[in-house]
Amino acid sequence: MKNIVFGLIIFFLSLPSFSQETELDLRYYLPESISYNSDIPTPKSIIGHEVGEWHITHDKLVQYMYALAESSDRIHIQNRGYTYEGRPLLLLTITSPENHKNISRIQEEHLALSDSPFSNRNIESMPLIVYQGFSIHGNEPSGSNAALAVAYHLAAAQGPKIDALLKNTIILFDPSYNPDGLQRFAYWANIHKGKNINPDPNDREYSEVWPGGRTNHYWFDLNRDWLPAQLLESQARLKTFHNWYPNILTDHHEMGTNSTFFFQPGIPSRTHPLTPSKNQELTSDIADFHAKALNKIGSLYYTEESFDDFYYGKGSTFPDINGGVGILFEQASSRGHAQESVNGILTFPFSIRNQFTAALSTLEAAVSMREELLNYQRAFFSNAWNEAKKSKGKGILFGDEKDVSKTYHLAEILKRHNIRFNTLKKDHTENGLLYKKGSSFIIPLEQKQHRLIKAMFEKRTSFKDSLFYDISAWTFPMAFNVDYSESSPLSIMGEEVRELKKPDIGSTNFSNYAYLMEWHEYYSPKAINLMLQKDIRVKVGMQPFNIGGKSYDYGTILIPVQNQKMDPKGLHSILSSISKSSNVFISGVNTGLTDGIDLGSSQFKNVKRPEVALLVGRGISSYDAGEIWHLLDQRFDILVTKLDVNSISNKDISRYTDIIVPNTWGSTLGKKEAEKLKSWVEQGGTLIGYKNAGKWFNTNELLKIQFKKRKDTAQNISFEQRNKFSGAQVIGGAIFNTTLDLSHPVAFGYHRTNLPMFRNSTLFVEPDKDSYNNPIQYTASPLLSGYISEENLNDLKNTVPFKVSHSGKGRVIYFTDNTNFRAFWYGTNKLLMNAIFFGDRM
Repeated sequence: MKNIVFGLIIFFLSLPSFSQETELDLRYYLPESISYNSDIPTPKSIIGHEVGEWHITHDKLVQYMYALAESSDRIHIQNRGYTYEGRPLLLLTITSPENHKNISRIQEEHLALSDSPFSNRNIESMPLIVYQGFSIHGNEPSGSNAALAVAYHLAAAQGPKIDALLKNTIILFDPSYNPDGLQRFAYWANIHKGKNINPDPNDREYSEVWPGGRTNHYWFDLNRDWLPAQLLESQARLKTFHNWYPNILTDHHEMGTNSTFFFQPGIPSRTHPLTPSKNQELTSDIADFHAKALNKIGSLYYTEESFDDFYYGKGSTFPDINGGVGILFEQASSRGHAQESVNGILTFPFSIRNQFTAALSTLEAAVSMREELLNYQRAFFSNAWNEAKKSKGKGILFGDEKDVSKTYHLAEILKRHNIRFNTLKKDHTENGLLYKKGSSFIIPLEQKQHRLIKAMFEKRTSFKDSLFYDISAWTFPMAFNVDYSESSPLSIMGEEVRELKKPDIGSTNFSNYAYLMEWHEYYSPKAINLMLQKDIRVKVGMQPFNIGGKSYDYGTILIPVQNQKMDPKGLHSILSSISKSSNVFISGVNTGLTDGIDLGSSQFKNVKRPEVALLVGRGISSYDAGEIWHLLDQRFDILVTKLDVNSISNKDISRYTDIIVPNTWGSTLGKKEAEKLKSWVEQGGTLIGYKNAGKWFNTNELLKIQFKKRKDTAQNISFEQRNKFSGAQVIGGAIFNTTLDLSHPVAFGYHRTNLPMFRNSTLFVEPDKDSYNNPIQYTASPLLSGYISEENLNDLKNTVPFKVSHSGKGRVIYFTDNTNFRAFWYGTNKLLMNAIFFGDRM
């Protein structure tokens, strides 16, 4: 589709000031010449204000959706679960009453297009499945506010056109992808609204306080979690998605105030190669309906100039690898009730009207293109099956012989995406790696989700474009740091895993002498933290040893029976409970003699109970801070105090053993805060920093870091090309190989000398002259998957992503990149845990 950058008339409600008394009517949004059923309640009759007069709070949104479902036989409503703050995750199924009566049959027939695509199933009268979702970023609220008007229209509109629409579609209506974020932003916008609305961009209404309403409770961007599926909100909507496999999925967003309106296609060269070209053709055809509708109301718009369809973890791209068409809408944001812009004054009602219009144009396209979209879905899966047949007898094998939990959680993601996988018949060795039955799985490549599997497991290092809207690599077995083989024989395959269960780790045998716990297991930090909370004395082994014919690696945890606060029976009972709740095996031993360091050796060091603080607030990346908070709170049950950077200089921080500084982007942290932290470190604290925090460490002499410097000079680059030139030097997110010194405490719990690490920065740190101070180091050929420019790749080679330095009694630890990326980078989570529990031994 050619670029469309025009509209018919100027589109903003351009008044110099606005009053609450200015009349706003629901008819402003609704199509002309349509009658509405008076028995269906309008939004105002339920929530007490007109759509767009105030920002809708989630509780009122829920209230209205239930009122509609109660009054309309076109709508069935369900609560699919709850957010972290306990808000319901609603889904409205909207269609004709006749379709509702036959909904199970319709669903079964629709799924047959993907399950049995070679059948000659008649689609002549088959409804199209459309998933419409709104405001996955809570501070982009025009979507969820438009959902009020869209739902009303679908419930109350009368006439042949709406009857045909409801007959020919099943609409899966998700009025708020992100209830917690929507509520947070609505509160902010509404408390700043006056009788006279002030559109001055300097007004406090348009500058949210940290962390803002974009994210969910734990400050995650939910629009990056469609593929990893780590968060409650994502898991609920993925069940809906895979129960239906929608033909169209829409994702309503907002962008900068000085923009207009965007709809896909995005930049053609930045579409993932696994997405069929037909998908983009259909997207372009659907775009014609949006253009026509926006022309009618005089709204400016554009397409194909920004955004992309590369990362499959976004809502508008995820359907593309699942036989559907994802559509992104981006509306210029008022970020409140009305704001000045280069295009005039942008009002909140206007932004809602554009979203409403795009929602209806999507449905118009769905009816008009119904058979074409259904045939495309059938062709997508028949082609996928044909591709899969070429891999007959082969599968992807993955597992970790020493960590059943990581393997389990990767398998959990597969289950969430309806990917079939099997157990192993018995232990299997391939390419020198042991895959144990019970802690390994194999994925047959010949299956419906063949293309999705490929998207999740592939390594890709060549690209048509050098610019990416998001990450360029997400290879899941690397993210989890599990062993894997991409072409293993299915002869080793056992039973299909129909119900995924956590593996049985066995019971803890009683001992009067000592207990041992390996540090390899993912949840070992949870287990040791529970022990320390119970005032159990524990030690960490600084060297490996062998006892009773079993080898124990660096970082093994020793729990002596003597000199504990409970008797041996009580200790055994507590450890048995911890072992079960953490899914970590704890073994009793009856002697201190070993082949290696004996259990009474000074090479076993006491482990202190951590008291962790996390710096948050203005100048700190809320994404990075949220990922750390989520990791400690949800995964490891480690209490974390969130310290605001604005008040740290006035707080008593002596109680904390560890203070974490996530990636910084501002200058809130200054010399005063640095001096306070420096003094705290000298008294024995461990300061842990990420990414740009290292620059602050270096500037304030908390940790001396030698960053590589390079200045790029543009040669034969035109003015028009300047952004592409600079953008090509960005590392948006790729995977790189490192080597580990397994004897260093930061590497405790790892049993391979190579570790894939995620990187999305250009912070390159020179290695120390002494090799033992470089326990993690990038290899000479580090790129495993993703995009990096040649210049950056040369700079990255042999650099280090980790530094540590003594300062008085304490330590300062630095990671150049995020070890906890988007909650699915399980493979490097233990680096942070090692810094917390063993930082004083580094």
